[in-house]
Amino acid sequence: MNQIETEPNIGKRIAAGLVDYIIIYAFFFIYVYSFGKPTEDGGYRVSGFLGLVPVLFWGLMTVGLEQLFGATLGNGILGLKPKSIKKDADGQIWGNFMDKPTFGQSFKRHLLDPIDMFFFGLVGIITIKNSELNQRLGDMWAKTVVIKSNSDGK
Repeated sequence: MNQIETEPNIGKRIAAGLVDYIIIYAFFFIYVYSFGKPTEDGGYRVSGFLGLVPVLFWGLMTVGLEQLFGATLGNGILGLKPKSIKKDADGQIWGNFMDKPTFGQSFKRHLLDPIDMFFFGLVGIITIKNSELNQRLGDMWAKTVVIKSNSDGK
């Protein structure tokens, strides 16, 4: 096992999040306008089973891609990968760079995306800059870190 070394990579992490969420939001808007019903206030709404499709797409684009390829599309393009971390008996934080996050870890990481991206990403930026392993809240909860893809020897 190797001791984990991380860098903030703020610019790359912001760009990766933008790539991922531009695709997710574009799908959402196109889907709702294509399959939704007009509302009284001039918007569109999907309900019932059709309302699950955007949620499933979000899960596929975030958790699903991380499970299949070890990174979301944005992270993959920008050369970043989330990795699982562990603590030894002495409290030292270690990670096996071969361990991609489990399904549960990926789900936890992305469930907190709205909080980390709150106020134009300020919450995420502050936590990345001020945490020992440059983690955002989702990474802290999931016990993961984000490293450069080439940091794992691949």
